[in-house]
Amino acid sequence: MVKVSEHIKAILATLPVNPGVYRYYDKDGEIIYVGKAKNLKRRVSSYFNKEQSGKTRLLVSRIADVKFIVVDSESEALLLENNLIKEYKPRFNVMLKDDKTYPWICIKKEAFPRVFLTRKKIDDGSEYFGPYPSVRTAHILLDLLRQAYHVRSCKTMLTPTGVAKGKYKVCLDFHIHKCDGPCEGFVTQDEYLNMVSEIREIIKGNMRSVLKVLKDSMMEYASRMEFEKAHLVKEKYDLLENYRSRSTVVSATIHDADVFSFVDAQELFYVNYMRVVDGAVIHSHTIEMKRKLDEDPDELLLLAVTELRRQFQSPSPEIIVPVKLDYAVADVDFTVPQRGDKLKLLDLSRRNAVQYKIDLEKQRTLVDPERHQKRVLNRLKSDLHMPVLPEVIECFDNSNFQGDYPVAAMVQFVNGKPNKSGYRHFNIKTVVGPDDYASMEEIVFRRYSRLIEEEKPLPQLIVVDGGKGQLHSALLSLEKLGLRGKITVVGIAERLEEIYFPDDPVPLYIDKHSESLRVIQFMRDEAHRFGITFHRKKFEKGFLHSELADIKGIGKASAEKLLIALKSVNGIKESSLERLAEVIGPAKAKLVFDHFHPQGQ
Repeated sequence: MVKVSEHIKAILATLPVNPGVYRYYDKDGEIIYVGKAKNLKRRVSSYFNKEQSGKTRLLVSRIADVKFIVVDSESEALLLENNLIKEYKPRFNVMLKDDKTYPWICIKKEAFPRVFLTRKKIDDGSEYFGPYPSVRTAHILLDLLRQAYHVRSCKTMLTPTGVAKGKYKVCLDFHIHKCDGPCEGFVTQDEYLNMVSEIREIIKGNMRSVLKVLKDSMMEYASRMEFEKAHLVKEKYDLLENYRSRSTVVSATIHDADVFSFVDAQELFYVNYMRVVDGAVIHSHTIEMKRKLDEDPDELLLLAVTELRRQFQSPSPEIIVPVKLDYAVADVDFTVPQRGDKLKLLDLSRRNAVQYKIDLEKQRTLVDPERHQKRVLNRLKSDLHMPVLPEVIECFDNSNFQGDYPVAAMVQFVNGKPNKSGYRHFNIKTVVGPDDYASMEEIVFRRYSRLIEEEKPLPQLIVVDGGKGQLHSALLSLEKLGLRGKITVVGIAERLEEIYFPDDPVPLYIDKHSESLRVIQFMRDEAHRFGITFHRKKFEKGFLHSELADIKGIGKASAEKLLIALKSVNGIKESSLERLAEVIGPAKAKLVFDHFHPQGQ
């Protein structure tokens, strides 16, 4: 535990139990961490009252002063924390930084407002909607709006007075039916503002209310026999309805909700955000977060929820999340769905987060493969608690058939990739019968005694295919060679993918999505493949000289089936005709049976 100064102890003794935000300062007076708390005293004291791990211990060792701000609610603490992190950028805080400048749809504050795409927000009273994660998404919506509503695109400063005096003339857009011509009064200011009002609702995602207005208007025109006007409204209605039907992904009963899901990749953390209005996804955005300390997934998710809702200016009263968040936000309900449309929507969000992670990893691998390899090796080093980076890994596997043709294989990986020139086969020399433990002991001893004799470099990690028994056998050989404790050795049990360590009865369960586990599994499978190939060749060679080879009409495949099912040649001899027929069919069974049971014997 880090030693606590008298100054810090005095602060801890006087901390309030109210919600608030705390700041940690180093000896130079620089803010190094900002955090929130429902109970300031309990939260801040926890850093100093218990043993911390890794990066958190480093943070605590550098704290020279603590300051705090008391607020009225958890919601206020959450927002204040977010603002302070953005302002001071403390080195130990997770930063939600996004280098991209996202597009917005702007409704300009004008007498006859323009609607256009922009990347710059100007504080001039105009309305901005977004931001949109992709320009393509924003353009699709904007093109729809321009098809349905012929608002002006020119930069002329139109005024009602100027229109009345005839100061303006229509442009090309009017003649090609892209503008209704407010500049010459072909559409009144009130009519124009009604169009803009409908556009505003569509951008917000309130498509249902706009469609209702259009349908009522269409029916009214039709009742007055104004069929031409009714037809124009119908075209607009059909256009919007078609867009709405293509955008709806879940039940339209979900009227207004924010959806958040995450993928925890240990050091990296991915969060997907979807904004849903009337069952339609109007925004979808995924971010990557990098852990600075040992932050819990709940903590990172809450940080992302706060920032993304602020960034996308979401007023939604409901937030759908995969786990319960122990924090209250004013006027917002958190929902953890167990079934139904909301769960489907949550699954959709997670699939987007997973795909984003996969795409990002592929890009990084292509752009900088060495960096990717280094990151995977560092992850493996951390998961297996290794003192050094596992640049060279060797994996062992045994293979035998009921004690016959015993062989073993070793594969070598360098910097996370197979090194085929380092692969080795072993014929078991000292072991009689099916004894995997003794076989493992023999091949490990032979491998590393030779490396020592030839003064060649040793691997940083040894992986043994098997559980505690095989691992123990490998350790016996390393101990004889004086290598135990100098090389990290682990065993991997196939059934549950358990990782065993020396002298530890409790296995390690690595996250099944972890890159570390994938590397170990790949090595294990490669060693198994390499060993089986060698074993099969020996088996086939042995078969050619076996009694089964003398039976006309019985090939290698049939012989292998018999040996697998009946264990040995003696087992085949002692089997009935019916039993043989179950394995290789009646015709071939008769050939084998007659060979071992000639008539009269």
